[in-house]
Amino acid sequence: MIPKRQRPSSLLALVFLACLPMLAAGAERQPLDRVVAVVDEGVVLQSELQARIQQIRSRLSAQGTRLPPESVLRQRVLDQLILEEIQIQRARQMGIRIGDSELNSAMRNVARNNGFNSLNAFEQALSSEGLSFQQAREQIRREMLVSRVQQQRVGRRVRVTEREVDNFLSSAEARERSGIEHLLGHILIEVNNFNNDEAVQAARSKAESIQEQLEDGADFRELAVAESDGRNALEGGELGWRSGQELPSLVAGEIPRLDVGEPSPVLQSSSGFHVVTPLDRRGQDTNEVEQRRVSHILVNTQERSDAEAESLIREIESQLENGADFAALAKEYSDDPGTVSEGGELGWVGPGEMVPAFEDTMMETGVGETSNPFRSRFGWHILKVEDRRVAEQSDEIRRNEARQALQQRQYELELQNWLSQIREEAYVDVKTVVSGMEGTL
Repeated sequence: MIPKRQRPSSLLALVFLACLPMLAAGAERQPLDRVVAVVDEGVVLQSELQARIQQIRSRLSAQGTRLPPESVLRQRVLDQLILEEIQIQRARQMGIRIGDSELNSAMRNVARNNGFNSLNAFEQALSSEGLSFQQAREQIRREMLVSRVQQQRVGRRVRVTEREVDNFLSSAEARERSGIEHLLGHILIEVNNFNNDEAVQAARSKAESIQEQLEDGADFRELAVAESDGRNALEGGELGWRSGQELPSLVAGEIPRLDVGEPSPVLQSSSGFHVVTPLDRRGQDTNEVEQRRVSHILVNTQERSDAEAESLIREIESQLENGADFAALAKEYSDDPGTVSEGGELGWVGPGEMVPAFEDTMMETGVGETSNPFRSRFGWHILKVEDRRVAEQSDEIRRNEARQALQQRQYELELQNWLSQIREEAYVDVKTVVSGMEGTL
């Protein structure tokens, strides 16, 4: 076992962070804030804890999900903030930053995805819910930092071989693949040590009890919030929409055969015991895919710092806004050796052929439009969508989809392992817990 870190000797970070203004949504400014947990060189403040609790209360109430007991909610939110703070510090140590321009683009995307045509309308909606625009910006900045450090630390651990792709495509799961997507719900009862028979049996019994409650009609989201040890517990256990290929391997054989709302049997993995269910379904069986003809400009971060790469991509964006030709700029600036001579042209691109950041941006960009700058694990991009079409799936597309699905599965497993590792390595001193006791975790 990796030993936990000792308490940091420098308190400079603690003094600085304790003086930060509260981020509490709708909370009144108070003369003094309180440290509820010391996390390596940083802290979690009482105001941050209360703000996050209020945000989660509001979201769960809007979903109609009954809240767990206050003590349970506080502990789960505190655990979430501690893990988030550890990752934020890792990001800073790696020199990862989110510039204002990138953050502004992200805010515009969030506003658009929530049905707002302008940032002003989005700001007014936030204000009506007691959250300032600046508070929302800071929260999104933190989420982006966490996502970035996860991609860099976990992404490098993911390797999918051609043999694995071949095996997947020949499996029954791949043969039964369809265009149907499942909104996946997940409850995890964690087991830290499978050599401890008593702890294993207790976890198994708890998972079986949850499964029985679900079969008797209990609300899945309420049980997830109150009982799950999964990282999405406070989102009601939702893992988002997944196609058949994107389902985690543990549940890939279970989810397609379950009715919406029907819980799976208790499933065991190296993390503990799981209960899953399709919370909803959409789509239909199809052998057709939507493709887009795309060009892009890549500024990589292999030969320059992230800040230098972002500065250059912003300069390219400015030239495009002033009427410069996309292909000409790609030939001059792009670091993609496979497309630079073609003016950045990638040809027809379908699902599963690009990394998620690229595919998501491509799908959000209209025909004839140029995207805002965005970042992937390769560096900074700007893309242009030239055209779109619906085409029959080719063998190449099927292989790309299979590869991406396998990468996603590996990523999720490696992410959980990495999160457990950094939590174990971190020095965490909880000053105020639900019971009112103090101690070092």
